[in-house]
Amino acid sequence: MPVEELRILTRHLGQPQVTERSGYEAVGGYQSLRKALAMGPEAITAEVKASGLRGRGGAAFPTATKWGFLPKGVFPRYLCVNADESEPGCFKDRVLLEALPHQLVEGTLIAAFALQASHAFIYIRGEYRAQRELLDRCVAEAYAAGYAGRDILGSGWDCELIVHGGAGAYICGEETALLDSLEGLRGQPRLKPPFPAVRGLYGQPTVVNNVETLSNLPYILEHGGAAYAAHGTEASPGTRLFCVSGHVERPGTYEVPMGRTSFRDLLELAGGVWGGRQLKAMQPGGGSMPVLGPEHLDVPLDFKAVADAGSSLGAGALVVMDESTCLVEVSMRLVDFYHHESCGKCVPCREGTYFESQLMHRLEAGLASADELRTLADICEHMDGRCFCPLGDTATWFVMSAYRMFRDEFEAHCGAGQCPVRAQAGRAA
Repeated sequence: MPVEELRILTRHLGQPQVTERSGYEAVGGYQSLRKALAMGPEAITAEVKASGLRGRGGAAFPTATKWGFLPKGVFPRYLCVNADESEPGCFKDRVLLEALPHQLVEGTLIAAFALQASHAFIYIRGEYRAQRELLDRCVAEAYAAGYAGRDILGSGWDCELIVHGGAGAYICGEETALLDSLEGLRGQPRLKPPFPAVRGLYGQPTVVNNVETLSNLPYILEHGGAAYAAHGTEASPGTRLFCVSGHVERPGTYEVPMGRTSFRDLLELAGGVWGGRQLKAMQPGGGSMPVLGPEHLDVPLDFKAVADAGSSLGAGALVVMDESTCLVEVSMRLVDFYHHESCGKCVPCREGTYFESQLMHRLEAGLASADELRTLADICEHMDGRCFCPLGDTATWFVMSAYRMFRDEFEAHCGAGQCPVRAQAGRAA
């Protein structure tokens, strides 16, 4: 039986004029906001809790629980939407920003009302210029219709909605670095605790949620939390967007029910490995997640199942690699990315990613010795869990997982004088 998508979040994708307020209203847009204003904050939070919605930015923390960390009676408080999507292989938030921007605006306003936040900020990736311009227009349309600003829809609730361009830095996707950037500071992670829920933006209680997370709220308010949860499993409720890229026939973004879909199903939706080639490896959650192999194809897209397999769903980006791929080269390119994006605040990450990058370049070129390969493993061991924020940790995860799974390939590079995988591919051609 062919695998099919289950379009809940993307149910209006591709419909005419839905990026405009009138078109979005024609398919029921902003009715969930009206419903939310009548329900009240506690009832909204109860529905979100019933939905089992978990953060879609990578951490997968229960959304309603996160909201509940805000100290009672402390105002003003803020909502920040993390649209600083820059994980290698991830582009699902861009799809939502381009195709369903009003859905995000509505979801943001629903969350802000549930939190009783006076201001909501959408922090959008600096490189997403066209998407920001579209979002600016949608926010202006929301203000004009009375969905944002003063006395929203006659409810007596005020909320300012601000779109803020990012700093063009991967580190600003980390929630506290995002807050520093919003305040006009250099984007660097803060020491936790205190956590943002207690002391966040401008020193006030703050919630940071991902674009996909909040875009689910209009559906949850319209149909109820239980209906949303029923689309997945008890451990992993609802649906989720997955970006599929790399060596596949149909790269793209696919929405599937959590826990009831496997990596094999997702790969089938994307047309399988291109050119009839064989799968060699895959990253299940973006560039920072540990590698999985063909033996993991039947693992369900479930938070616990993927963790038990040795990786994580992360930001929801499946990167597929066929048998011609050199895992040493892929590791080198990812390490270069993390070295470039390190904010330099802590020594383990700043220095560790530098030496990791240097050694990976020598290894990929076939110039490293076996001792240097052991040094690489030692550097990664002393970085993981010792950095100020997760960036330094994740810079080691893919490399070391690839080393464990493809140890022979890494060792074959030592003293080879060139990349043996590429050399073999050249001979085969």
